[in-house]
Amino acid sequence: MIKTSALNKSINLLIVVLLSIALYSCGAHADAARSSYQSTTVSYYANKFGGKKTASGDVYRHSKMTAAHKTLAFGTKVEIINIENSKKVMVTINDRGPLKSGRAFDLSQGAFKKIGNLNVGILKVKYKVLR
Repeated sequence: MIKTSALNKSINLLIVVLLSIALYSCGAHADAARSSYQSTTVSYYANKFGGKKTASGDVYRHSKMTAAHKTLAFGTKVEIINIENSKKVMVTINDRGPLKSGRAFDLSQGAFKKIGNLNVGILKVKYKVLR
C-alpha cells in the first residue's frame, strides 16, 4: 500500500507537470500569433498634426517612420506591407488611434509614402508585430 505522503508528492508532481505544459503551450501560441501576418487597412496623418505631440509625448513629424495603434505598446516595431505592390515599411508605434473602425494603424505621411501614394488615402496591407 502506498503511503499518503508519497501519493501527495506524486499528485503534486503531476499537477506541476500539467501546469508547465499548459503555460508553455500558451506562450508558444502567443509567439506564433506574433510571427504571422494580419490584414487591415491603413490611412495616414493629416497635415494639421505636424509638430503636435503624440500620446507617447513624441512630437509628430511627417518624415518619421511612425504609426498610431489602439493597444500596442509605444516603441513596438511593426512591419507593414502594401498588398497591391509588396512595398514594405517598418514603423514604430508612438501614438493612439486610428479613430476609424476597421483600420489598425494611422501611418505617418513618410511611412505611407514608402508603400503607397498619398492621393489614394487608404491602403490594404498586411502587417506583423516584430517586437
